[in-house]
Amino acid sequence: MTVAKKMQAFAEKSSWIRKMFEEGAKMKAEFGAENVFDFSLGNPDVPPPVKFTRVLKDLAEHDKPGVHAYMPNGGYPYVRESLSRRLSVEQNVSLTQGDIIMTCGAAGGLNVVMKSLLDPGDEVIILAPFFVEYNFYVDNHGGVTTVVATDAEFNLDLDAIEAALTEKTKAVLINSPNNPTGQVYSADSLQALGQLLDKTGEKNCRTIYLISDEPYRKIVYDNLVVPSVMEATTNAIVVSSYSKDLSLPGERIGYIAVHPEMKDKIAMLDAMTLANRILGFVNAPAMMQRVVEQLQDVSVDSSIYEKRRETFCTVLDDAGFEYVKPKGAFYLFPKTPINDVDFCTILQQEKILAVPGRGFGAPGYIRLAFCVDDAVIARSADAFKRVMAKAKD
Repeated sequence: MTVAKKMQAFAEKSSWIRKMFEEGAKMKAEFGAENVFDFSLGNPDVPPPVKFTRVLKDLAEHDKPGVHAYMPNGGYPYVRESLSRRLSVEQNVSLTQGDIIMTCGAAGGLNVVMKSLLDPGDEVIILAPFFVEYNFYVDNHGGVTTVVATDAEFNLDLDAIEAALTEKTKAVLINSPNNPTGQVYSADSLQALGQLLDKTGEKNCRTIYLISDEPYRKIVYDNLVVPSVMEATTNAIVVSSYSKDLSLPGERIGYIAVHPEMKDKIAMLDAMTLANRILGFVNAPAMMQRVVEQLQDVSVDSSIYEKRRETFCTVLDDAGFEYVKPKGAFYLFPKTPINDVDFCTILQQEKILAVPGRGFGAPGYIRLAFCVDDAVIARSADAFKRVMAKAKD
């Protein structure tokens, strides 16, 4: 076999979403796309803001020399300056363009962070349920993940995190609003986590970084405001993208922001800038950098997702599901009455596609993405009732 054994093992571990995608393609070809209820993919379907198209068209007409040339590996300074003004408000700290690096999406940003932080064997704590790729990002750079469960409502379990900290812990990676649960961690819990990491780091003579993955920050409901992670510790690193709040996942544009008062900040930023280059990203896409520079004040209409959340919750309530209502993102993560893989099989019998919770480190749940047309959610109601009846037989 020419393929690396590690990649074969990774392919098996990451197969759930791929399997659902492949199964969905087969079912849609057989039964017609309109007859399949596909809630498997977190691919935003709400169109980008109108201003995006206007700005993109305007910039595409600029033909002065160098508009598509290389720029500093960290990104255009004026783009980072524009972003720093927004992030200073969101994080309630005074960021400058020098604290920010533009990246190829949040995924690229997280790999840049891990490349810059990790020595072989360093440990990164991730919280279950977690985004499926986190394990791979850490492994890419010689690190080891330690999985810690959240509590029954998917909030931070500080006692469990404290018990998992060791002398090898280099970072804790959080995702709020969370994929797959939609949970948003409270300001009080973030403050407590920051204090815990700072205290433990001092005891072990080793800085422990708090990395916050925030692509869903602007997709929140009930007038909720996502708390600042940079108020919790000066060892905070924020990684995000425009994939969700501008509906631009295919454009691969994101950023890293480092706390302006972080110790050894310059060395950290130098390492990240180098990592951005040598990982093969080189720099974030030039055109998209220029576009988002003008879009710091806009985002998609999250009320569309909020309406779908309410519709889907009604569907699940009527079918008898148990779940924690999401505060943000566009996922529901209900419990399953039987093994989650077996439950997904029954769902497929009713032409419903979902992802087993074990793919996110949480067996006994399923992830349902509601970034689909309202009518798809509404039409699925009877099918969900039949599934629950079958599962309880």
